[in-house]
Amino acid sequence: MKIRIKGNSIRLRLTQTEITNFGEQGLLEEKTEFINGAVFSYTLQTRYDIDNLEAAYSDNCITVFVPQAMAREWSNTDKTGFENKMNMGNGKHLFLLIEKDFVCLDNTFEDQSDHFPNPNAVC
Repeated sequence: MKIRIKGNSIRLRLTQTEITNFGEQGLLEEKTEFINGAVFSYTLQTRYDIDNLEAAYSDNCITVFVPQAMAREWSNTDKTGFENKMNMGNGKHLFLLIEKDFVCLDNTFEDQSDHFPNPNAVC
């Protein structure tokens, strides 16, 4: 699972195996460890009591919550992903996007063997 953060925007990309595991377990977590012992983590987790993507930040961890029905649809269909503009109050929003990770069309050194086939690669 990859994360991209820019301003008030969080984007998560998942490989085929990660989406399968998320569909079965309802939880995925990644961690980044630093030399001073600090750990930053980000988690994708299903919830039954929400209707759209939500996010929270606590103890150096970003958690993006996915409604159970949305998680089921995502892992069992060709649906690319979901997004939400979460209202933060005071006129502020946090844009959330979760999506399937497609194979890049340009040259890259990243291992893409578990990525989804890129739909733009087919004429």
